Amino acid sequence: MSKILKLVRATLENLWADITILKTNLAHTAADAVFAIGCDKDQIIKSCILKGNVSGEAILFITTDGNRVDPVKAAQLGSETLGKANAALTREQRGFAIGDGSPIGYLHPIRAFSDPRRKEFEQI
Repeated sequence: MSKILKLVRATLENLWADITILKTNLAHTAADAVFAIGCDKDQIIKSCILKGNVSGEAILFITTDGNRVDPVKAAQLGSETLGKANAALTREQRGFAIGDGSPIGYLHPIRAFSDPRRKEFEQI
């Protein structure tokens, strides 16, 4: 089991007792995952890490694949103006590079906000 998958599993087990992780080598994109496991595109979640311009902290926004993070709403939720998080901040917070991993399972605690649309699905 990869380092990333171990972090994801540990995070999920802390949140929910009963989990099943579906993994396929056919899924390199969200569209691939939808096709490979036969789910709705909004059952695929993605992450966006932005940097607080005042705090300097990484802030995580989790959304369904069919939605995008609205910068104005994100700034309101984060209570500060936001900018792009660079690769170094992202790697420091997550423990792995941008684009390499899951929206959850970070090495360090992170302030996070989640798209309420994901609650519409029994499985994500």
